[in-house]
Amino acid sequence: MGRRNPGSDGGTPERVTEHPDLASLQRRLADFAAARNWQPYHTPKNLVAALSVEASELVEIFQWLTPEESARVMDDPGTAHRVTDEVADVLAYLLQFCEVLGIDPLAALAAKIDRNEHRFPVPDDRDRRRGAGDGRGAGPADQQADS
Repeated sequence: MGRRNPGSDGGTPERVTEHPDLASLQRRLADFAAARNWQPYHTPKNLVAALSVEASELVEIFQWLTPEESARVMDDPGTAHRVTDEVADVLAYLLQFCEVLGIDPLAALAAKIDRNEHRFPVPDDRDRRRGAGDGRGAGPADQQADS
């Protein structure tokens, strides 16, 4: 079920889907590219480069914010719109990249979480008292660096 929003140009309403599934979004992206004959340009190299550019545009919004300001970024409608648009751009390129390479992004994420749960077990009480799991050492940055 979708609803209609007024078109951004005030004209034809845009289709908005409440909770689309991943497969239908990938189909829509593929159909969009096919209708414009963009498939020759949607190589893994080009898509990952575009993904990087869009992720950088998202970073740019937060670049000079304090941690407190970044936590409130969605409070400002203009900034919230920019963040939402950049998140959509990042996701669109990631989904297209996965489609071209035959990667199931949800299965890949589930497998990565499984590996991280084994690599970084929850510390027991003794480890916590010694300082393990206190934010020092193997944190999120270490998880990504060792992917």
